[in-house]
Amino acid sequence: MDYNERYLLLLSEQFPDIASVTTEIINLEAIMELPKATEHFISDLHGEYDAVSHVLRNGSGNIKEKIREIFQNRLSSNEMNQLATLVYYPEEKLERILMDMTSVEEKNEFYTLTISRMIELGQFVVSKYTRSKVRKAMPKDMSYILEELLFKDSILTNKGSYYWNIIQNVIELDAANRLIEALSELMQELVVDHLHVLGDIYDRGPSPDKIIDLLIAQKSIDIQWGNHDAIWMGAASGSRVLIANVLRICARYDNLEIIEDGYGISLRPLVAFAEATYPDESIKEFMPKIDDTIDRFPEEVSQIAKMQQAITIIQFKLEAQVIKRHPEFQTDNRLFLDKLNLEKGTVLVDGKEYALKNTTFPTVNPEDPFKLTEDEEYVMAKLQAGFLNSERLQKHIAYLYSKGSLYKVYNENLLYHGCIPMNDDMSFMSVEIHGRSYAGRELLDQFEKSMRQAYAAKGTNEDENPDLDYMWYIWQGEGSSLFGKTKMTTFERYYIEDEETHHEPKNIYYTLRNEKECAELILKEFGIQPDRGHIVNGHTPVKERKGEDPVKAEGKLLVIDGGFSKAYQPTTGLAGYTLLYNSFGMLLVSHQPFSSVADAVEHETDIVSTRRIIDKELERLQVRQTDVGLRLEDQVVQLKKLLHAYRNGTIRPRVV
Repeated sequence: MDYNERYLLLLSEQFPDIASVTTEIINLEAIMELPKATEHFISDLHGEYDAVSHVLRNGSGNIKEKIREIFQNRLSSNEMNQLATLVYYPEEKLERILMDMTSVEEKNEFYTLTISRMIELGQFVVSKYTRSKVRKAMPKDMSYILEELLFKDSILTNKGSYYWNIIQNVIELDAANRLIEALSELMQELVVDHLHVLGDIYDRGPSPDKIIDLLIAQKSIDIQWGNHDAIWMGAASGSRVLIANVLRICARYDNLEIIEDGYGISLRPLVAFAEATYPDESIKEFMPKIDDTIDRFPEEVSQIAKMQQAITIIQFKLEAQVIKRHPEFQTDNRLFLDKLNLEKGTVLVDGKEYALKNTTFPTVNPEDPFKLTEDEEYVMAKLQAGFLNSERLQKHIAYLYSKGSLYKVYNENLLYHGCIPMNDDMSFMSVEIHGRSYAGRELLDQFEKSMRQAYAAKGTNEDENPDLDYMWYIWQGEGSSLFGKTKMTTFERYYIEDEETHHEPKNIYYTLRNEKECAELILKEFGIQPDRGHIVNGHTPVKERKGEDPVKAEGKLLVIDGGFSKAYQPTTGLAGYTLLYNSFGMLLVSHQPFSSVADAVEHETDIVSTRRIIDKELERLQVRQTDVGLRLEDQVVQLKKLLHAYRNGTIRPRVV
């Protein structure tokens, strides 16, 4: 028996007779004629849970757009805004609306009108999907009522009183709120069919853990890892140098709560060590970036600064150990603790002497500057155990590995976070990994292989996990697709006043990506037809305030990081780009800063969005023309083979 016959026999277990095969072929062919479902692209979330949650709830303005399409000549702007807010935040908005209503009649009138409008909106949202898909997406407790109301007969009117009765009974039985919530949940899920997250879920903002919980609830999603995700992935794998990086960044942005409260990792050893080792007069350069809306005791701020100072020195020592182990990384220019002259208060950088802003290095031994002290070793051992044993962190990182990759080819579009490292002549940069050089697509494949192997071998013994060092290189190496710069000037920014030393030159990719020739070269490297495909790129905030355009290479490359992170918004002038790709084409959506959930509910404010058509299809795309369609086409081919086998007697039907 050959492979094809064995496959058909297995397929016959799922479709045991001619009738079931025929039904499935008809079903799949019908699905392929439906309009292409909407894809939603977001990037660089940086822990900003409220803003990210809002963008997912409103589908980057997709809900509001559908409301306008249906009700623009029937409802006022205020009425449309209220309906949109009910879809985004049904529970909170209902509570706010109903508190101003005193009579039962007024409430019943509101419920009847609102449910009728939401059913009409829901019918429009689900119209491009099969009934089976919609049924699966329905909240179970309301599925019967939703199915009856959403798929009601719009032509024959002899069931009008039947549908009216359903709504009135729902209101009478105090189930109106739940029905509105269920309709909202269904529309939020179906207004976008598939979500692409182009990296950097972690760092800067306070709640990356809540964002991952939000993403876990998504039905259809893929994630392209960012550089800030990579350090958390490495830290969860047991890399002490990346644990130090994670803690330094959290301390710098006053986000240590994510470590202790979010992931249950104790920082007491680090706190005790920092307090005992670093004096108050040495912490000026390490003061955290405090959110003005959060009250902090001065003593607490000083403590965070000392923790940042302590973990920064530990980071420099651990990085030096990685650099010494890997001369092929060519990162010797990141070694500074052996170039200090504390008597003169200077440091050598690229052969030039600079004055130090801070000369407090109590744990650095001039005879062996890169060796951790006994206390530092103890602190790192405790922290490493904390990261490895945090159940919630490990669950989140495992999710990133299961849904993620360094790049994704999806519906003829290439998705990645950072860059494709390149040389000045537009050739792909080579990087040595485990003794062999790789470039282009092969390089990203090898980086991803190292990241997966590092997590598979996670543990306290770093000597038994050689790929951990490559995860550090992926974080800040010159040839890393996630970093894309020649160096990370962490030491210089903390210790040297001269801003010339703070400069981090970008890979030439960030200049070349403006050229159509470069974008087409990259698309070909990843097996995509340049005339059809696009590159969707995150990582670098688009400085719209300075006139930068997120659409590059004559529309072949789109940058969708406009800055969800509040830290970037003064520079960028906006609060993020997202992208929608539906059956009509591609829409780039820009967003203004999100105020708060309370403001959205009370004042019906939304993230003000501007939509820009990037690529309009001449003919509306069908499922048949997508990656899903290709898989369905293959299933139809195999089912037709099974049908033929049933009819010619090669395979006996299992049911008569």
